[in-house]
Amino acid sequence: MPQMIIKPEVSQNRNWSTVNLYPHHIAYSQIFADIIQMKSWTEFTIIYEGAELLPFLDNIITMQNTNSGEKILMNLVQLPDGDDFRFQLKTVKSSGSLNYLINCSLKTLPLLLEQAQQVGIMSDDHSYLIMNPDFQTVDISPHKHGGSNITGIRLFDPSLESIQTFITSLNEKVVELSEGQIENAIADDALTLDLALVYDAVILYTSAVNAMELEEGANVTCEDNESWEFGSSVINYIRTMEIDGLTGIIKFDEDGLRSDFEVDILEVMAHGFEKVGTWSLEDGYTETRTVIPPTEQEGSDSMKGKHFLILTALSAPYGMLRESAKKLEGNARYEGFGIELIEELAKMNEFNYTFDIQADGVYGSYNPKTKKWNGMMEKIMDGRADFAITDLTITSARQKAVDFTSPFMNLGITILYKKPTKEPPNLFSFISPFSSGVWSWLAGAFVGVSVLLFVLGRLAPEEWQNPYPCIEEPETLDNQFTLANSFWFTLGSVLTQGSEIAPIAVSTRMAGSMWWFFTLIMVSSYTANLAAFLTVESKFYAITSVQDLANNPYGITYGAKKGGATFSFFKESDNLLYQKMYHYMDDHPEYQTATNDEGLERVKSETEKYAFLMESTSIEYMVERNCDVARVGGLLDSKGYGIAMKKNSPYRQPMSESILQLQEEGKLIRMKDKWWKEKRGGGVCQDDDVGGGDAQPLVLANVGGVFIVLAAGCGLAVLCAFLEMLFDVWMISHRMKISFKDEIIAELKFILSFSGDTKPVRHREPSGSGSRSSKKDKEDSGEAESIGDNRLDPAPTPRSERSSHSHHTLHSRRQSNAVQMARMRKYSGRSIL
Repeated sequence: MPQMIIKPEVSQNRNWSTVNLYPHHIAYSQIFADIIQMKSWTEFTIIYEGAELLPFLDNIITMQNTNSGEKILMNLVQLPDGDDFRFQLKTVKSSGSLNYLINCSLKTLPLLLEQAQQVGIMSDDHSYLIMNPDFQTVDISPHKHGGSNITGIRLFDPSLESIQTFITSLNEKVVELSEGQIENAIADDALTLDLALVYDAVILYTSAVNAMELEEGANVTCEDNESWEFGSSVINYIRTMEIDGLTGIIKFDEDGLRSDFEVDILEVMAHGFEKVGTWSLEDGYTETRTVIPPTEQEGSDSMKGKHFLILTALSAPYGMLRESAKKLEGNARYEGFGIELIEELAKMNEFNYTFDIQADGVYGSYNPKTKKWNGMMEKIMDGRADFAITDLTITSARQKAVDFTSPFMNLGITILYKKPTKEPPNLFSFISPFSSGVWSWLAGAFVGVSVLLFVLGRLAPEEWQNPYPCIEEPETLDNQFTLANSFWFTLGSVLTQGSEIAPIAVSTRMAGSMWWFFTLIMVSSYTANLAAFLTVESKFYAITSVQDLANNPYGITYGAKKGGATFSFFKESDNLLYQKMYHYMDDHPEYQTATNDEGLERVKSETEKYAFLMESTSIEYMVERNCDVARVGGLLDSKGYGIAMKKNSPYRQPMSESILQLQEEGKLIRMKDKWWKEKRGGGVCQDDDVGGGDAQPLVLANVGGVFIVLAAGCGLAVLCAFLEMLFDVWMISHRMKISFKDEIIAELKFILSFSGDTKPVRHREPSGSGSRSSKKDKEDSGEAESIGDNRLDPAPTPRSERSSHSHHTLHSRRQSNAVQMARMRKYSGRSIL
């Protein structure tokens, strides 16, 4: 019975009654050997799924030399059972291989390509050669913009009319047999080689039987020992046939194998699959692609649709593992400021990407001995990654080796140290509300106003009062504003206690009112500021600047991240202070740390006085989450973080323009607030110092206006006193018909003598005229007459009156009694007031 096989077959013990429509493995492997030679691969890795596929690699494995005689290096990697191939792909990646020959099933192929993208081996530098004949049915959309060169083959063109007719007929038959339950069983571009070979086998057998015009014979079953009488004839005829099937020209060699066939060579382009050549056993590889002139090609700086491998490091908050209860894969495993920034840039430039973690966390430094870079810088320069993003500082040395985008964050070096300790309140902190200058001005104001009141009291006529109200025409007048009383009045106002002295004249009242207003403001300000000074605990700052740290008065050690940009800053600086600090750190390698987190832990340690020098942005992040540390001092320099890429990369400009656009839109600020102050425990220390801190002493600028008001009021009081005096002198001179000039000179001489607190009455009116004392206060007419007669005598002093009252006459005794009664009324009146 003739048998037609449509599966790969490598057995040497063939049955003469069989033919195999599947391409012979020897010829099949020659296809890819020729393509490899055409691509001039000198090294590549063969990734295969099972041992049964090894025969299809015969002509490839036996390749020894290229046409140029250069040795070809091959590496074989077998995929494990299951659906996780990342370990094997990472091994391939670490080997540095850039070319891959893949032989696996149609089911495995999409998964393998996806994981290769996740691992980061599908960039512009990587090339793939797919051996699966159904390569054209794979959904290649996730990879067509990745930049990798992906090449495969097909045995038939699905766009041909014969193929489309077959697919349409097959779908209609399926709909009919399923009674409409199944529609479009096969998509227009999903016809597999197995199904096409089934159709070709049926057509081949039918054509042979029809061509031989066989008569109907006896029925034969599989259990019968008898052979079909036409079997050998049919199989021999089939071996000699040559027909045009779905899979091309079908013909067999003497062994019944399909060794001569033709295939199309396909490459993945931005628009999908594109035929770039053909292969046949006779002609080998023939290129058919149309060469596009350089001026018509897509710009090399276009990122649209391409796939990039992006390096990052697990450095919070730029790159972190996502916290999730579910098992995450690919880019979903990571989050952070840098991760989100790449997401935004990918949306703006329409590119795909895969993150790769820098396991050792080394960003990159130059070794002058080996003249090589390490870490991320080395991978970027070697082309093992397209971009690198983390807290990677743009330095002059790095910029000579790679390109950077515009900075996405500006920063500078500063100090991380423990928060300052609090000191107990000062015993004499009640002096602190005012600065020494204010206290001096306050003392000067106190003395000045006191002396001013003393002077105004002498100037103002109303302040000279009759000490004996019962005597209408006293010989002397009293003044309450002695120098001592003036100081007592102002002191009582300052202490808000008052005094028994009450200003009478307008000038003294104005001066007193201004002093009261002045003391109101000063006492209120003092009280308000005193509350802060008595309740706030001052803080002790061991260091406040980098100068303090370098001088090291408290034995504080300091360091930076080993090999980082901060350490390099001190190393390369020409500043003498920074050079001193570099030599200190270089002489004490034990103070250098491997990571920033290690530096934070040493700062927080209770057993060590340690300060850590690092970038300000990283310190801001740590301070938001560690309430026992703080940033100290200002920035030592100004620099930025950027995205690194290979030197002269065409992607620098579009990436930089996108970063600038994000800055203008305010997205970078919002992203920073999100990852610094909200995510991962941020913001816990934002209210740590609310209500705290030192209240600043009030300086003259704070209370200067009060002094101005005081000075203005006092000046106005002086003016009022002079006006009062001038008016009083004018009234007297007018009434007494005397010279105003002589009277004012006499008055000024007495005032400026500053002696005594009594003033003689120089011009007394006749008894019939009125006096300043009301006549209603007289006790009787006899006393009034006696006192009135006495006014005509030469004016004695009060002391002479008091000394003479014990002598001879009854008239004197009456006068003495009147004086005593007047004094009693005077004092009783004061007590009532």
